[in-house]
Amino acid sequence: MFYCLFHIDVTMKYYFISGETSGDNHASRVMLELKKLDKQAFFRGMGGDMSREAGQELVIHQKEMAIMGFAEVLGSIFKILKNIRSIKKDIITWKPDVVILVDYPGFNFKIARYAFKNKIPVHYYISPKVWAWKEGRVELIRKYVSELYCILPFEKDYFAKKGIKATYVGNPSKETVDAFLATNILPVSTNKIALLPGSRKQEISTSLPIMLEAIKQFPKYEAIVAQAPGFEEAYYHAFDPSIKLIPDNMYQLLAQCDAAIVTSGTATLETALMNVPQVVCYKTTKVSYTIAKAVVKLKYISLVNLILDAPCVKELIQDDFEAEKLGYELHLVLKSKDKIAQIALYYEELHALIGESHPSVNVANNIWRSIAK
Repeated sequence: MFYCLFHIDVTMKYYFISGETSGDNHASRVMLELKKLDKQAFFRGMGGDMSREAGQELVIHQKEMAIMGFAEVLGSIFKILKNIRSIKKDIITWKPDVVILVDYPGFNFKIARYAFKNKIPVHYYISPKVWAWKEGRVELIRKYVSELYCILPFEKDYFAKKGIKATYVGNPSKETVDAFLATNILPVSTNKIALLPGSRKQEISTSLPIMLEAIKQFPKYEAIVAQAPGFEEAYYHAFDPSIKLIPDNMYQLLAQCDAAIVTSGTATLETALMNVPQVVCYKTTKVSYTIAKAVVKLKYISLVNLILDAPCVKELIQDDFEAEKLGYELHLVLKSKDKIAQIALYYEELHALIGESHPSVNVANNIWRSIAK
């Protein structure tokens, strides 16, 4: 791996665009590392609270872009287009030295094209998942992106086969999990189950009721819900007044649990890196699912299974995600010694594949080297 090798006191203008909470987290970490290289760095663009705290001047707060699902995006198209126009206008006015796009491809490719046409270098952190769907976007990457940074081990080879140079910088989840494990004394797990219903309202309202129904089959276990940022206790208590919550500290929650029920997303990988057996679930609207099924061609939906290219964790998708089936699968990861041992072996392989990870440092160094020549 590569680390911070030098410091040059040169002021640069960095335009970051992140459209979701996870992207906000990743972008803010890169900004903090860039500050070590460029103490007078200016950050501007679209992001969230973490990026603002890192010093970014927000033109648009990403909460205005909190939309998920194919059908939902269609319903918000005019708002999205307005925000794209605002960002383009701001870029040409501010004239940044580099544009750094973080995930969020539907929005960011439009910005990449605009920046390229205006001769502004484009760096893309957390490469678009073109291996899953919309593979035609490979050509957009080839044409408009100067530097591409991958966080999944298999992506570098995928892009190499397409004739695109990509850099595997490590995985942000591995970095944050390793930091947590190195600085926290872990409690002994005692008959607790973590419920991770997601970070968006639609995810939570769909997943949490099924999760709560399923755990009724396990009266000897205490269920604890990961409270997502931006949601009050009252929102969760509307589903069940007796719900126990842990806010903004998912790792601390996972560390004390015997198993977890996890809505598909980055949390599935984080749960695996915390070595907690899990059942993965996902459910969306019928319209969004029908569209997704037609365009997404993958064997698995969880990052754990995708990285391993193997069925490490059980995935309950759409109609299969119901309380009875969930209860059965949860029983296996709690009680079946063979199942628990099998998952543990897969998790060991996962750690090895991801490797030592310092992505924020690596991305910052790459950005700095490329524009400070």
